[in-house]
Order: sequence, then C-alpha cells, then structure tokens
Amino acid sequence: MHGPNLDLLGEREPEIYGRVTLDEINREMRNIARERKVELEIFQSNHEGEIVSRIGEGPKRYSGLLINPAAYTHTSVAIRDAISASGLKTVEVHLTNIYARESFRERSLIAPVAVGQVSGFGAKSYEWGLMALLDLLSPRRDGK
Repeated sequence: MHGPNLDLLGEREPEIYGRVTLDEINREMRNIARERKVELEIFQSNHEGEIVSRIGEGPKRYSGLLINPAAYTHTSVAIRDAISASGLKTVEVHLTNIYARESFRERSLIAPVAVGQVSGFGAKSYEWGLMALLDLLSPRRDGK
C-alpha cells in the first residue's frame, strides 16, 4: 500500500526520493510475489480515508500488509488505529531514512503497530520489506 504523493515518484524531488517510479517499484514487487508464488494486491491513494477503508477490509482479503504511509506516517492516528484493529502483520517501508531528515519526520505513528520497518534504502526498502513480510507469513520449515 502506497500513501500520498508516491504516485509522483521519479518526478518529485528526485534528489531526495530518487528517479525510480512507482510503476518500477510495483513491477519489482510483482516479480518477487511471482517468484514466491503469492498473490499481491497493490494500492496507492492520496486520501487518508481510502487508505483506512482498505486496511479495514484487510482481514477479509489479505494475510499481511506492506505499507509506505508516506507523510501520514507522522500524522495519521486513523491509519495507525486501522492497522492495529486489523490484526494484520504489517511491515512499514520508506524510501528515505526518516530518522535522518527533518525533526517532524523522526516519529512514526505506524512503527508501534508494525512488526518491523525498513527505511533508507530507496526502492530496495520495498523489496526487502516485502520479502520480510512474506517470510513472516510463511510456515516455518521446522514446523513451529
């Protein structure tokens, strides 16, 4: 799930977010899902309510959630509460290291309700976050 302004990747502040586009990120995530033989649904919205609604549908539709809440990371109690209420295993991702940016970006409201966070590695944050989520959702080979 992609939050606000991520549809502008590749064009918006490339010195911060790089030149990779959202389509390129989505393509690589689909490749990973295909290799791991899992279904992947990708969603992007600039609207908080749409994100909250989609997360709310989660338990009926999804096994886990990979989310870049973008600017809502720092402001949305609604998204945080939706994730918490859903019970979905959630991995939070960010292209940039949010802890090395402006002070208002250093706090994530999402991190306390996520099983983990990958940030600061550009598009690789998505890839590594997805692989981590899939590993968490896979039955362990030792049967535990």
